[in-house]
Amino acid sequence: MMTDTVTFSVPKAPGKGKNKARYQKKGRQVDPVAAREIAALLQDRSRQPDLLIEHLHLIQDSYGFLSAPHLTALAVEMRLSLAEVYEVATFYHNFIVIREEGSVPPAITIKVCDSLSCEIAGSMKLKQELVEKYGAGVHVTHGACMGRCSEAPVVRIRDRYVLNAKAATVNGAVEAEKKNTPIDIPEYLTLEAYRSNGGFKTLERVRSGDVTKEQIIETLNDGGHRGLGGAGFPHALKLNSVLSVPGPRYMAVNADESEPGTFKDRYFLNTNPLQFLEGMLIGAEIVDAAAIYIFLRDEYPESARILEDCIALLKKEQLDGSRPIYLRRGAGAYICGEESAMLESIEGKRALPRHKPPFPAHVGLFGRPTLINNVETLYWLPEIFSKGPKWFKEGGRHGSKGFRSFSLSGHVNKPGVYITPAGITAQELIEEFGGGMKAGHEFRAYLPGGASGGLLPASMADIPLDFGTLEKYGCFIGSAAVIILSDKDNLKMVARNLMRFFEDESCGQCTPCRAGTEKALKLLEGNHWDTDLLTDLSSVMRDASICGLGQAAPNGLMSILKYFPEDVR
Repeated sequence: MMTDTVTFSVPKAPGKGKNKARYQKKGRQVDPVAAREIAALLQDRSRQPDLLIEHLHLIQDSYGFLSAPHLTALAVEMRLSLAEVYEVATFYHNFIVIREEGSVPPAITIKVCDSLSCEIAGSMKLKQELVEKYGAGVHVTHGACMGRCSEAPVVRIRDRYVLNAKAATVNGAVEAEKKNTPIDIPEYLTLEAYRSNGGFKTLERVRSGDVTKEQIIETLNDGGHRGLGGAGFPHALKLNSVLSVPGPRYMAVNADESEPGTFKDRYFLNTNPLQFLEGMLIGAEIVDAAAIYIFLRDEYPESARILEDCIALLKKEQLDGSRPIYLRRGAGAYICGEESAMLESIEGKRALPRHKPPFPAHVGLFGRPTLINNVETLYWLPEIFSKGPKWFKEGGRHGSKGFRSFSLSGHVNKPGVYITPAGITAQELIEEFGGGMKAGHEFRAYLPGGASGGLLPASMADIPLDFGTLEKYGCFIGSAAVIILSDKDNLKMVARNLMRFFEDESCGQCTPCRAGTEKALKLLEGNHWDTDLLTDLSSVMRDASICGLGQAAPNGLMSILKYFPEDVR
């Protein structure tokens, strides 16, 4: 009697199969040449994970791009997964990632700023001219706001910037880049000059105990000092909130002013960096910060050189209080203006905003309570302490307190940074500081707070520009970036420019912002605008986005629909 037998075929496991299968290690393998190059670049630098973005900059600065073999070698060198390295490298705009099948990009990349201030100055036409002029030998692409809006249009070639750019003037910067000519560093107030004007005396009083933390906080409260990065949170309340949680604590300075139309922090960093640094050190003394991290946008290379020199000088002169000060370089992400996204970037990760609570004042950088301020906020501290809260409080106009630094751009004769009384109106700003409208341009509208702050008609240019004065009109002052539009500007183009910016800068974490900005831009590109659908979509973005980017993205569009309905029919 025969028995049926069933034979099962056992699949071969990968790897060594008794010489019947070819052995190969799992995962992407490190190229020996790339491994040696990365090791030589990093040398004795720390391999701690929060330095990932710094090391990516180092590689791109050396080779011009980030290749797959180099990223693999960096992952091994830093003991990170390749996924972690890739997700960070591909998140930020300023990194050029070349995959295995990709070709090496041209040695020269020209970025033409396409922010609103530059577009109304002719940047789109300039970009096309440059594409036709250089062809395939040079990579010509767009770039987000470069923080030089008073000299629009702006072109960037690595760390070089061409201001008031024309096709004919860009070539000089291209040739300078080919020759690796050093960039110009602006002159700034020296330590001797700053000290002769009373610099660092307030810091010395704080450290000596002549002025207590409580007195400092009370002074800020009496003067009505607020954060000047955009949200306007009372500074005294923020300090008390950080102090309510036991240490160790950190301090993080947001110098990543990426709001289109904003360039005031760059002005302070490039002219009087020591006053900002003194204010920073005063803040660090108040909260007893174990270390300070300055997060500076990548578009400010000259400011980076200045800060590096000044930080070294503070250490040499023993003004840093033996407190570590770390300068971290951004990589091109508007979302880093959101405080928790900035902390994620400092930690070497993608800049995805955190869910709140807990708030960064309590659980911030590396999980510790963190004082977060922007450059201008800290810049005012030494003066407020030396001149008193009354001086600062009485500096305002139309019922406002203090002073504001406005970044003024657009169709005015004298664009630039102007320190004015808080509460000044747009009309007063144009007439008293901006030199009036350019010849041939009639004032028609203005953005009071950059791309996210909404838009108002010229007939409403008598509203005081301050926190709390614009919200009922669907706008806010934010970073005080005032962009002046004229009768020569197409408001449909303005709406598309603003929404294109937010669509490009959305971090992609939440659906209302990621999908909402993309859908809104598609609707705006048509000749006929479905205003009901746009309004409904804007409401969803405002109500459901997890951070200020998605919540503020529709502001410009909704302002145009409200105040200029005849332009969108």
